[in-house]
Amino acid sequence: MADSPAILWVKSSHSTDNGGTCVEWAPSNITATGMVPVRDSKRVNGPVLVVSADAFVGLVRLARSTEL
Repeated sequence: MADSPAILWVKSSHSTDNGGTCVEWAPSNITATGMVPVRDSKRVNGPVLVVSADAFVGLVRLARSTEL
């Protein structure tokens, strides 16, 4: 899945280019499958977490409410 040409990865707006928190997700996959792939942009061939759209919303809410 990490290198699939069908998946368009988008870097989180909270990620930085200087080695900060680098998270990517694939919003276009939601429409096709109802699932959201999430990965570490520094490890594009690494593991991919796939969650439901509802679970992804919960993850985003948690991240926004927590001081990281």
